Amino acid sequence: MAQDAIESLSKTIAGILSPHGPAVQSAASYTPGDFSVHFFLQLAVILLTCRVAGWLGQKLLGQPQVVGEMIAGVILGPSLLGLLFPDFQLALFPKETRNVLYAGAQLGVGLYMFLVGLTLRLDHVQSKLRSASMVSAAGIIVPFLLAALLAPWLTGIDGLFAPGISQANATLFLGACIALTAFPMLARIINERGLAGSSLGTLSLTAGAFDDAASWCVLAVVLATFGGGPGVAVLAIGGAILYVAFMILVGRRLLSLLGRAVEARGEMSMTVLAITLALFCLSAFLMDAIGIHAIFGGFLLGACMPRGAFVAELKRKVEPLAVVLLLPMFFTYSGLNTRMDMVNSAQLLLVALVILMVSVLAKFGACWAAARLSGEDNRTALGIGALMNSRGLMELIIINIGLQKGIIGPTLFAMLVLMAIVTTMMAGPLFELVYGRRARAEGELGTLDSQMVAKAA
Repeated sequence: MAQDAIESLSKTIAGILSPHGPAVQSAASYTPGDFSVHFFLQLAVILLTCRVAGWLGQKLLGQPQVVGEMIAGVILGPSLLGLLFPDFQLALFPKETRNVLYAGAQLGVGLYMFLVGLTLRLDHVQSKLRSASMVSAAGIIVPFLLAALLAPWLTGIDGLFAPGISQANATLFLGACIALTAFPMLARIINERGLAGSSLGTLSLTAGAFDDAASWCVLAVVLATFGGGPGVAVLAIGGAILYVAFMILVGRRLLSLLGRAVEARGEMSMTVLAITLALFCLSAFLMDAIGIHAIFGGFLLGACMPRGAFVAELKRKVEPLAVVLLLPMFFTYSGLNTRMDMVNSAQLLLVALVILMVSVLAKFGACWAAARLSGEDNRTALGIGALMNSRGLMELIIINIGLQKGIIGPTLFAMLVLMAIVTTMMAGPLFELVYGRRARAEGELGTLDSQMVAKAA
């Protein structure tokens, strides 16, 4: 009797992560309870892994918390956990539950970019508009020029691009991948390095936002030639322009009412908080619906929000939950789609190294040169180039779309993942080398160690 109870208990525990829906032959059906039990366990594992990986990255590699979280996402995916313990990894993150994780990931990264928009110094944007425009233009034009030189070689190698893809589409997609700056990653690095609100940080964020928006618009054009139709590109580009114009000309005036309500009360009421979060969701929805990305809706709304007590109250209520609980889901979801074992020959490794070198030259080199031409001193220009060279998981998002739509093959996908990770890990140390150390020694920036400890706590 006791043995039967123990066996029954063991089967019950082992079946916690199994589908509990009605069994139809070999098909597995998930009930709402199945999604719930997976989600909470996944979230617990994600939070612990991200904190541990972030702490180790800080202590051993001198990397900011965000890079550790990016690596944690890859660790939890098929590249490491799935390679060592495939059955456990599949049980923990079954494909059927990833849509739930995806929705949480988009909420986390969109809400974080909304908070980043709240800290954007519009006076710095105006004062640095010429520099930001030149840096952004260089960060777009040069990658596409180099992609045009690289695409004929890559399309000649089997398995990298889709069979029969045109040189124009290959160039546009590769150029968009190289031109991309990891906007969420850039924002977190800027915050963690003590650059939030600084002239350099604002210039980099502004140029990065322009480059990312341009890359997504180019992607929309490429997708239009793969069955989406020209309406995809028209909706994405036209809709974004109209929404930005509306927010700048009309939205800021309407949103000022929320700021006045907070100033009059002395604190943010639950009603104002609910209205603000509802507006964030609508803004993210609009950007997602037109084919750009939800994060741009969040960032734009945040940039147009009233400043003062409103920002302080909103950050106090929302930021800890967004950064600690929600944002790590974004990194993990992207890591679940990443395979690092695809570059498995000398020829493919050479191709991957060429892509990496071209990508660094196209962003770091071009943005540095543009910043110098716009009047920035050499140290500031090098710092901008180092930050703009980070690509992070925004790169993973765009190349996942390319893989799903059949534009690129798994091998090129793996090479671009490798490029994204290396350029992101370069960003922090390279920035400290060319700008941060001297700035901290001269008192322009705070001590990095204290900032990192505070972020890790």
